[in-house]
Amino acid sequence: MTTVTRPVAPDEQANDDTIRRLQSVAVWSDRHLAEASIRIVDVPFVTVGGGLGSFAMVDYLRIAGVAPSDIRVLTVLKQPWQNYEYLAAVSQIPRWERLRSDSSSCPDNIWGFPSYAVREAFAARTVREFVAPLWNVLSENVLSDYWTPRSGDVFRALQREADRIGYWESVTRGQALMTHRRRGGGYFSLVTPERGPERYLAYRSRFVHFAVGYPGLRYLDDLQEYRIATGDHHRVVNAYEPHEHVYDELNRRGGTVLVRGGGIVASRILDRLITDRDRSGSPTQIVHLLRTYVAGSHGPSALMRRRGGNGWAYQGFNWPKSSWGGHANARLRKLEGEERANYLRTMGGTTTAYRKRWQQQLARGRAEGFYRVYAGEVERVVPGPLGTVVTCLRPMSGDDPATELPANFVIDATGLVADISEHPVLADLMTHAGARRNVLDRLDVERSFELRGCRNEPGRLYASGATTLGGYLAGVDTFLGLQIAALEICDDLAGLGFCRRIRVLRSTAQWWRWMRNATP
Repeated sequence: MTTVTRPVAPDEQANDDTIRRLQSVAVWSDRHLAEASIRIVDVPFVTVGGGLGSFAMVDYLRIAGVAPSDIRVLTVLKQPWQNYEYLAAVSQIPRWERLRSDSSSCPDNIWGFPSYAVREAFAARTVREFVAPLWNVLSENVLSDYWTPRSGDVFRALQREADRIGYWESVTRGQALMTHRRRGGGYFSLVTPERGPERYLAYRSRFVHFAVGYPGLRYLDDLQEYRIATGDHHRVVNAYEPHEHVYDELNRRGGTVLVRGGGIVASRILDRLITDRDRSGSPTQIVHLLRTYVAGSHGPSALMRRRGGNGWAYQGFNWPKSSWGGHANARLRKLEGEERANYLRTMGGTTTAYRKRWQQQLARGRAEGFYRVYAGEVERVVPGPLGTVVTCLRPMSGDDPATELPANFVIDATGLVADISEHPVLADLMTHAGARRNVLDRLDVERSFELRGCRNEPGRLYASGATTLGGYLAGVDTFLGLQIAALEICDDLAGLGFCRRIRVLRSTAQWWRWMRNATP
């Protein structure tokens, strides 16, 4: 149950100097907060971030019998899917387009049934619309491409589940600043609330969970150097930042656009460029630059090969399906150190889905000459004549001439994840709470997703999502990965007596409540 200490008048609130002094202290006592005139709020469980990772955690806890008043979500987001929807939209997946996600990976439904394909079928208005998704799922990857849900359907389902579990009752809108150990056990999480008279609040809890998503955008060094040197943020853009002006100008006047990257976002951008070219009739030329050209099927062994061709590495989802619950998952949970890192690198890498529409578009582009592919390492990016940007490739040998690729625009679709130290909360955790890096330089977690080195009995710190890649689960930043992490944490918390275990009878009863849209 949430409790609070005495109210603190606004003029008593701590100032920035006080916060800086507090930040330098690794372990806080109740007295530290009292002397700083910061009000303390007691709640057993705090989750920091408020995105889909926090949502999955709250969903499992509610199904496991935890009351909304015993959970606090510290977030600046209006909805848990806000960041995800933004990133999807700018990377050319608006609400009516389909995600790269399995039909049964349902962040709104921990049981995965009815799946998105089944739900889409039963919402159909015609027989053909009813049959299409069901047939697609039954024949996927053999007679048809993998079936994936529309992003808008996912967001609407998340809204329904958030309302059902009373998610909004647990939310405190505000900026989480840091989490420190508490003298006597547990933790303090400091936040600047969006509303109210107080500048700072401290949540005193036994458990804290971090699901802060991606620390920030990662820019390639050569593109970052170009932007710093020229101040040009118009012609050189990242796929995960707003860049609609690129498509607008190409549709009006044509030109050349250089796309960098070989993943799913690069595929979506090429789809948009070719579709716009067909509709507008503009003479847009597309140059596609890959660091590594994949000519065909590849992999370290016959059992670990994936399709490839025309520069692309093909895989239905971010990771092989066995990564979430098959032999790959079982093997990964047994590996340590560099063996685990090497196995993750073998399974991972940059891939895109094989979809007939994209294959037809690119084949036509190659045949008609408006789509050209280059592979190589970029040496530098410099301003060119007449409003162009020139990408200079490193020669393969000393005798080879340098390759220069001029373009009106450059779209970088090579990656999203920045270093975890760029997130202030995570940086503070590593400095003061004992958090450390794993084999892939992300947060080091146990199989239960407890942060190693941060235990403060009887308290625990947990983390899930993209910041934990390199641990014992490969697809940590996927819908299903977030749910698996939440289940592992929930089981650990049940062992500590905080919630109930979701066993067969409880799971069945809760599924019926989900079907009837009843509160857990």
